[in-house]
Amino acid sequence: MVKKNSIDQNQIMGIIPHRYPFLLVDRIDDITPEGTGVGFKNVTSDEFWCQGHFPNHPVMPGVLQIEALAQTACAIAFYSKGTSSEENMGYFAAIEKVRFRKTVVPGDVLELHVRQISQKAALYKFEGKAKVNGEVVSEAVFTAMMQ
Repeated sequence: MVKKNSIDQNQIMGIIPHRYPFLLVDRIDDITPEGTGVGFKNVTSDEFWCQGHFPNHPVMPGVLQIEALAQTACAIAFYSKGTSSEENMGYFAAIEKVRFRKTVVPGDVLELHVRQISQKAALYKFEGKAKVNGEVVSEAVFTAMMQ
């Protein structure tokens, strides 16, 4: 069942330009006009990073967790503006207050909680918390130039 104010992976690809293997969001729920929402990433054992990070004990790199938060944020912002992936690009301008609290491994469902803090022209600032089973695994405040 599709929830109200939700978008699936095909819709996400219509909003942001990322594609496999670097599209790190499967679905986004509870999108609001104020710039909040929750993305989901099903972490699987066939992820591109599993072979080398780390062999026989794969752990999702923290930088990819932050990227997943940023992709969620961009998709929410552009979805709210009603634009498509042909028109949209988002680039990191700053990443602050990054914390990695627990490991993320294949089998986990990464919940990507994002909230827009501010917008000044093309600069958008977001707060993001990635969770697994309700526990924060990583978090950051990040700014993106979105055009």
